[in-house]
Amino acid sequence: MLYRALRPLLFALDPERAHSLSLKSFDVLARLGAASLAASPAPRVPVRVMGLDFPNPVGLAAGLDKNGEHIDGLAALGFGFLEVGAVTPRAQPGNPKPRLFRLPEAEALINRLGFNNDGVEALTENIHRSRYRGILGVNVGKNFDTPNERAADDYLACLRKVYSFASFVTANISSPNTKDVRSLQHPDELDALLAALAAERDRLAKQQGKRVPLAVKVAPDLDEYGIEAIADRVAARGIDAVIATNTTVSRDGVGHLPASREPGGLSGAPLKALATAVVRRLRRQKLDAGADLVQLYTALVYRGPGLVGEIVRGLASQGRVR
Repeated sequence: MLYRALRPLLFALDPERAHSLSLKSFDVLARLGAASLAASPAPRVPVRVMGLDFPNPVGLAAGLDKNGEHIDGLAALGFGFLEVGAVTPRAQPGNPKPRLFRLPEAEALINRLGFNNDGVEALTENIHRSRYRGILGVNVGKNFDTPNERAADDYLACLRKVYSFASFVTANISSPNTKDVRSLQHPDELDALLAALAAERDRLAKQQGKRVPLAVKVAPDLDEYGIEAIADRVAARGIDAVIATNTTVSRDGVGHLPASREPGGLSGAPLKALATAVVRRLRRQKLDAGADLVQLYTALVYRGPGLVGEIVRGLASQGRVR
């Protein structure tokens, strides 16, 4: 209710400024113990995935808190888990502004942020300062100026830095806003990257005495062959999860809107059919879409933080949680 009243004011601001203001507001509410003003508590609906026990299956998607600066504020909204990043080994500014655009008629966003972040060292410091002790995923990528033949070096550097405190680590190979990242989804490149990550994870697991699950985040724009190839490589290399999906370069259903001409990845309601199709193909032996966890980003912009508890309560009442 409160967010519904505030949304017109936020939408009058530049999208990146509104994004920053919202995150800072969540931080303040959490410090004051007043998070209930933004979102009612989510019920406990436990689910076990990747060997981890999640208090509920609704999480925060990577991209909203790239540097892990707002973990405590976001955790107070009732998420079952948080994923921060994408983070790269070195800080980088991302693409020039403006680079984030609303499509209110479609409940969608277009972004071409380009892995803007303060680097993995800054992320690590922010996480250590937070009080959150729940499930925390870290989404990792490569710097824009790292050639693909050395991409694994960037992913491995980030994995090593975050391994000791991450609940799981996601390799982002599907952002449409960093040159050549999506080509890492091609079977040969993907197999080499996943093999390197799995081998380094095994080494770190022996060294630190704990096994951190690995996930890979894929694009919604893959054909059936591409999806099958990813499923095969993920299974062969012992990767624990696939996050389906990142944003799409398609403009189906929104091409009539002026903002659709902006380059970048489209997220939100128009992505639902594409993302669900990818999940269904990845789980082709099942009758339903087959997702074990869900993550929110764009829906929060249009529906507000109260959506977290709403979804959890809905899943619980329908008995949809596995």
